[in-house]
Amino acid sequence: MTSSAFDLFYLLFQQQPLTICLFSAAFFGALGSSFLYGYNLSVVNAPSLYIKAFYNKTWMERYGEPILPETSTLLWSITVSIFAIGGLLGTLSVSSIIKVAGRKGTLLLNNCFSLIAALLLSLGEISKSFEMLIIGRIIMGVNSGISLSALPMYLGEISPKHIRGSIGQFNSILICLGVFTGQVLGLPELLGQESRWNYLFTFLAFPSLLQLCVLPFLPESPRYLLMERRDEAGAERAFQRFLGKTDVSQELEEVHVEARARDSLNAVSVLELLRSPAVRWQLITIIITMACYQLCGLNAIWYYTNGILREAGLAENLLPYITLSTGATETLAAIISGLVIESIGRKPLLIFGFSSMAIFFSLLTVFLNFQDSASWMPYLSYICILAVIAGFCSGPGKTITSLQTKDILIGTTKGIVTAFFIYFPYISVFQTYIQVFLFLLFFYNDPSHFP
Repeated sequence: MTSSAFDLFYLLFQQQPLTICLFSAAFFGALGSSFLYGYNLSVVNAPSLYIKAFYNKTWMERYGEPILPETSTLLWSITVSIFAIGGLLGTLSVSSIIKVAGRKGTLLLNNCFSLIAALLLSLGEISKSFEMLIIGRIIMGVNSGISLSALPMYLGEISPKHIRGSIGQFNSILICLGVFTGQVLGLPELLGQESRWNYLFTFLAFPSLLQLCVLPFLPESPRYLLMERRDEAGAERAFQRFLGKTDVSQELEEVHVEARARDSLNAVSVLELLRSPAVRWQLITIIITMACYQLCGLNAIWYYTNGILREAGLAENLLPYITLSTGATETLAAIISGLVIESIGRKPLLIFGFSSMAIFFSLLTVFLNFQDSASWMPYLSYICILAVIAGFCSGPGKTITSLQTKDILIGTTKGIVTAFFIYFPYISVFQTYIQVFLFLLFFYNDPSHFP
């Protein structure tokens, strides 16, 4: 990071200081939401062997015979993939919850899901019930689906325009920190042991409890108070606390303009929306951006990292520690992106991120084809992996994509286009669901697995 970038970041906050209230809302809101999502992405990797052994032991005690390999694979695949199904359910239900409970209220209520999930996942081994783990995973998925929809909305509505991108990056940064924390706690010296793996899930309760201790003392979204509750006095007080100034008439007027535009808007169908020249290019931009985000191939990186490291001749017991570098790279790239997003802009970061990913994916393909030609070739592949992760987190990451989408919307179509944007990415949930089970086709077509 150059000193000029820090200078630009400093000037942004000199224009209007970052208040403790706004920082607390962004940090603790993301801690009990985005952080948990990232943590759940990585927490099941380290104890996977121990969880499978627990499944086999429980099956043996129940039915008096070892679990079949295909049944064990099926149960583990369900445990991993059902998190995404829960995320879809949470996303589909969030709009109705937000209307009733508000943005902050939704985040607070959502902690019920994470606490219940933490209880089920932690006590599954003691209760000798692998069903508790599966149910806990789907409940945790519902929590993530709700939080990843409600949190960006809350942060976008409480932050001033000139630092909205930086505040919004709390979402991405805490996701990366969650992934990294899951990797660290999963080390054998900490909780990645057969006698401690259930404590990895107990940790889920702590971010939720911290959010429950802080968020109730912070204001609700001023936009929600004014547009949904018609509470202008409450909205004014909320703006004053978040922005740290007494004169918030300009901010209130902006919300009034948006409210009048929304009230005068006639309901249109998705088909009518697609036919409208006024929003056609907005939708095209959103669809292309989100399609590239979903299909950029980052999942392949997570699947093959350990395989490439093994090809490099690294000892198996060193892999968990080296894998930490991927989480650290992800976190660092997200932080740097948050520092420069307002000075550089959304579009250049997206172009840089996608371009760098394309370049290093191409190089990775070449290096993998020549993996055995030289002893140092796997290390080049590993460098490409880190570069792809950095490119993704510096630009195409979820928050920048959503921020750019909000920026290009016009007031009269913001609601329906935002809804279109929210649900489009979750079509990929079905891809996630299928790809986890796809290898079972090969499993069942291989006669060597059968007696």
